[in-house]
Amino acid sequence: MTLLNEILEYNKEFVETREYERYETTKFPNKRMVILTCMDTRLLELLPKALNLGNGDVKTIKNAGALVSHPFGSIMRSILIAVYELKAEEVLVIAHHDCGMSGLKAEPVIESMKNRGVKDETIDTLTYSGINIKKWLHGFDNVTESVEHSVGVIKNHPLMPEGVPVHGLVIDPKTGKLDLVVDGYQS
Repeated sequence: MTLLNEILEYNKEFVETREYERYETTKFPNKRMVILTCMDTRLLELLPKALNLGNGDVKTIKNAGALVSHPFGSIMRSILIAVYELKAEEVLVIAHHDCGMSGLKAEPVIESMKNRGVKDETIDTLTYSGINIKKWLHGFDNVTESVEHSVGVIKNHPLMPEGVPVHGLVIDPKTGKLDLVVDGYQS
């Protein structure tokens, strides 16, 4: 049985036994908050438990490294939609120690791409088209600085309303301990 078939089989039983009923909520976050965090598998259950969050409490946006890499990309758009349309009143950027994006260099990723069939011509075409693939694939060197950067992009975005606290934190993926980097109430 394939992984997809396992998922579909489980889902069929989940729906038939009405398991979904215990997760019913609205599209508006109970705690009026949107969180940008990393897609790391260790945070799937740990982060909500460490923050005392339940289903329906917050809007959660995930990507590699909890990074806002472009002020007009999909991450920033999602944060703005959460604030303007989904009643989020605060923003949290929560990265984590031991992140795969920490120290990530583009060259090994590009080599892995080539090993899986991406041709040199494709990478050359992207470069010729003005896409700096090495910069695009580069991670960060310091998690605290990365959080400060993402908080700054969000806080100073021309479409972000004044007065929205934007906090920055780093979580330990082993213990769930939070380290405060930016207190959005103070900045």
